[in-house]
Amino acid sequence: MATTMVMATRTGMTTITELAKLLQLASPALPVGAYSYSQGLEAAIEAGIVRDAASAKEWIGDVLALTVGQMEAAVVFHSMAVDAAKINGMFLASRETAELRAETVQMGYSLNRLLPELGLQRLECDEPSFPAVFGHAARQWTIAPKAAVAAYLWSWLENQVMAAVKTVPLGQTEGQKMLAALACAIEPLCERAAALEADDLPNFAPRLAILSAMHETQYSRLFRS
Repeated sequence: MATTMVMATRTGMTTITELAKLLQLASPALPVGAYSYSQGLEAAIEAGIVRDAASAKEWIGDVLALTVGQMEAAVVFHSMAVDAAKINGMFLASRETAELRAETVQMGYSLNRLLPELGLQRLECDEPSFPAVFGHAARQWTIAPKAAVAAYLWSWLENQVMAAVKTVPLGQTEGQKMLAALACAIEPLCERAAALEADDLPNFAPRLAILSAMHETQYSRLFRS
């Protein structure tokens, strides 16, 4: 048997070891505090926009397609090919509210602090964002860029569905059905992220920004964003 097994995927050639590293980066066990954020979902529930499985799926799918799957996915992709510190600064400037900016900085700081413990170099910049550090780590592990983007999007999607299960609330089966349905969007979003220019990344979701700002003063909440 060959000592190195290789998996052929549409995102590139990934060895079993690289796949394991990719799963580690996407794991909810990664100690970056992702579970404590809903990225505006909790505010959408409070406002009555999200109220059941169908509306939760629509909300999460829209945020995935219009913001995370374009801006954040492209930041991960380009962090593996260009100056990660430069694109990090651009991404931070795109954060519409204090809590969205604080979220990515806190998660980026936590992942960046973990990297030396995993044998990797930190991303050297003042306030590393989470997608920039994610891409920086994936590059050092020689993970295919589109595969890294897919893992990032899956991790975000899984966290959003878990947040919806807790707060809508939804049953576990409904959450899994939602994951299965929305996961179909990941591959085309990876292709789109790869096609976007590093200095021209779209991020226009005014309703999400308004709800995030409202969440900052929401009286009762479970999540930090």
